[in-house]
Amino acid sequence: MIITRTHLTGFAVGVGVCAVGYYLYKKNEDKVDQLLRNQGIDIPVSAKKDYNSMTLEELVAQKERIEDLIAEKEMIKDQLAVSTPIE
Repeated sequence: MIITRTHLTGFAVGVGVCAVGYYLYKKNEDKVDQLLRNQGIDIPVSAKKDYNSMTLEELVAQKERIEDLIAEKEMIKDQLAVSTPIE
C-alpha cells in the first residue's frame, strides 16, 4: 500500500482536530464532567480538585470509592493469607 499525500493530509488534520478537542475539553473539564454526570455517566472526580471546593455529593461519592478500594484490598490480603501455607 502506497501512502499518498491525501493520507498524510488526513492524518495531519485528524491529529489537529484531536489536539483542539483535547485543549477545549481540558479548558472546560469541570463543565463537561458535570454535564456527563447529569446524564448518568459516572465520571471519577479529578484528583486535582480541592476537597474544600467539592459538593457534598462529590465528597460522598469519593468516600464510597475509597471504602470500596479498601474493602477490595483487605479481601485480597485475606485470600492471600488463607491460600499461603504457613511454615
